[in-house]
Amino acid sequence: MEDSHAQRFYKTMLISPALEILKYTNLEGGPASTISLSGENPIESKVLAALLGTPFGELFAGSRSPTGIEAGMWLYYSQLERSHAVSQQLLTSEGSFWHGIMHRREPDPSNAAYWFRRVGKHPIYPALAEEAGKILGERWGIGWDPYRFIDFCEEARLQPGSQIEKQAIAIQLAEWQLLMQYCIEPS
Repeated sequence: MEDSHAQRFYKTMLISPALEILKYTNLEGGPASTISLSGENPIESKVLAALLGTPFGELFAGSRSPTGIEAGMWLYYSQLERSHAVSQQLLTSEGSFWHGIMHRREPDPSNAAYWFRRVGKHPIYPALAEEAGKILGERWGIGWDPYRFIDFCEEARLQPGSQIEKQAIAIQLAEWQLLMQYCIEPS
C-alpha cells in the first residue's frame, strides 16, 4: 500500500524540511545564491536562499498559513529572532503556537505558557498526543497538554544527553512537523 501524502510528508521532513517544503511552493527553478543557514547541504542552502528572496505569501499561495510556514521555517533553522518577528505579527492560533514554541526553546517557560494559552485547543493536539504517547508510553497519559510539555522540556534541559532530553527533542520534532503540515495544507 502506498503511503498517504501526509505519511510521505512526515517521513521526508526528517530528511530535509526546506527541500520538502519547496515541493509545495510556486517557486520556479532558477539560479540561487549559496547562503546557508544550516551549513549542512548545498542544495538546501540554495532553497533557503530562494526562500529568503521571495515573500512566503507568493511561495505558498493557497496554503492555510503562509506566514505560519515562514515562522516555522525560521524556527527550524534556529533563527529565533526572525521566527519571533514573524509569529508575533501572525494573529492566529498558528502564530501563537509558533510563538510559544520559540519561547520554550529560548528558554522562557512563562512566556511560552502565555502564548500557548492563546493557542486554545489546536486541531493538531490529538495527533501530537499520539506521537508523545509513542515516544513516552504510559508516562505521557491521555491528551496533549502544552504546559506539561513546557515543564517536561525544562526538566530535559537540565539533563543534557539524557534519555529525557532525547525524548523531548523527538516530541518537539513531531510537533514541528505536525504544525508545519497543518500550515501547508490548502486553505
